[in-house]
Amino acid sequence: MADMNTLEQFFYYLSENGSYVVLQFLNHFLTSIYGVLLAAVVGIPIGVLIAKYGKLSGPIITIANIIQTIPALALLAILMLGMGLGRPTVIVAVFLYALLPIIKNTYTGITNINQDLIDAGKGMGMTRSQVLYMIELPLSLSVIIGGLRIALVVAIGVVAIGAFIGAGGLGDIIIRGTNATNGTAIILAGAIPTALMAVIADIILSFVERRLDPVKRHKKASTPEVQSLEN
Repeated sequence: MADMNTLEQFFYYLSENGSYVVLQFLNHFLTSIYGVLLAAVVGIPIGVLIAKYGKLSGPIITIANIIQTIPALALLAILMLGMGLGRPTVIVAVFLYALLPIIKNTYTGITNINQDLIDAGKGMGMTRSQVLYMIELPLSLSVIIGGLRIALVVAIGVVAIGAFIGAGGLGDIIIRGTNATNGTAIILAGAIPTALMAVIADIILSFVERRLDPVKRHKKASTPEVQSLEN
């Protein structure tokens, strides 16, 4: 490989180690998903709770902000002392980093719903839980998806660093490249799929977010009616 240029070395590495790269790609993606899903299970109910009890919003969002400001490598080192090396430690780190965007977007989505819609639901005899599940959550779903989108992109970056504590993933390929002589191609074999994963995840969830936006859906639904009236 010494007489090849970097691009040729990159494709040569992929041809020789394609199955390994795919395996690490899946490992990286699943680790990110597990952490974000765990954060969603915890963060969405917390976001709903602080939307209902406003006095709790300040302290809880502040705590989530503090966690977010801790550098990823430092947080992994702290967790490693209690949990040891490996994938579970990285999943917990992703969980902690994903809490802020999920909690904040859930809180924002619910508190920004038009109060007239909630009052109309109550006027129809809906209970508080019915109002939550039939009005508030559906109307705030696009904003919640936006929080999940941010959380997943952050998670992909955190998992890449998690390779330093034995979590595997595409970060493991990057580390191999930094330790190798003329390892630029190996670094690219880990870095390019990581970047593509983040970009594709962002595009897909951004599309889902737009599709679930009630304002945009209403505009699309009403446009044919307006055009027919004009005709």
